[in-house]
Amino acid sequence: MRQRRDGPVVPEERRGPTPGGRGWRRPDASMSLLADLYAGKVLDPGYAEAAARREAARAGGAAPPGRPDRRGRTARAGVPLVLVLAGMLVAVAGAEVRRSEPLAAQQRSRLVAEIRDRTARTDALQRRLDALRDQTQRQRAVALARSAAGQRAREELAVAGDAAAATAVSGPALVVTLDDAPRQDPAPPDRRDDEGRVYDQDLQILVNGLWAAGATAIGINGQRLTPTTAIRTAGEAILVDYRPLGAPYTVTALAGPARGPADLRAAFEGSAAERRTRALEERYGIGFEIGSRSRARLPGAGSLRLRYARAPRPEGAS
Repeated sequence: MRQRRDGPVVPEERRGPTPGGRGWRRPDASMSLLADLYAGKVLDPGYAEAAARREAARAGGAAPPGRPDRRGRTARAGVPLVLVLAGMLVAVAGAEVRRSEPLAAQQRSRLVAEIRDRTARTDALQRRLDALRDQTQRQRAVALARSAAGQRAREELAVAGDAAAATAVSGPALVVTLDDAPRQDPAPPDRRDDEGRVYDQDLQILVNGLWAAGATAIGINGQRLTPTTAIRTAGEAILVDYRPLGAPYTVTALAGPARGPADLRAAFEGSAAERRTRALEERYGIGFEIGSRSRARLPGAGSLRLRYARAPRPEGAS
């Protein structure tokens, strides 16, 4: 007995007419697999027929009659076709790769050349801007020195310019250098390739530690830092005020007229920023050196563009 999809359970022998009829089936028809196993007919008839033909071919006799194995011939004929198509696809893909490699190399070379050209032009314009700014400051100082009010304005402008990092400054300085760790081939198994690089946050913490130690002006690779300077990363480059800088990173911190580099170094060593940078040196091999210069010069930064500003209230005003 078995369940039909469209009706109740019906005895198998009651399905169809008499044994001589057309729709009659043996009661044990569903047990043909077990009957074949008990009779020793393990192979499927198609497999048994193919095995008999192979045995006859090896014995030198004619193959027994039977149905031709269309599926076998089709499969054997399809294998070379598949191999030919696969070879054609591989050949076309290889040709496309070889064809695109010179084009990609040319595009990369053109982009690198364009970046270098624009960087050179930007540096030249920056040098010209610095020269014009120095000339303007000298002419303004001469004009303001002609009167007492002008001299007071000159002193106020000097204080404001120093606070905004708008004027060039020079003096004794503490110099801290950070550099990427040397590449090791093969790399240590417990270290990623980018762990030995200097990150933007490493420079941020170092600069904040120098400010806290009493630095009056700071520059990174000659780029003057202002109160609104952003130190960020873009890919593998570190941006300082959106200008890309490369390793090694030389951080120059002026100590100011009242203090010297020794005082600035004593205040910086032992700080949280110095301890963290030492830990990076010991763990990841990042270069870390502290030195001093008797005289260093930092250029003035570009003018600030403030979106919102208001005049300060006089002292004592409510």
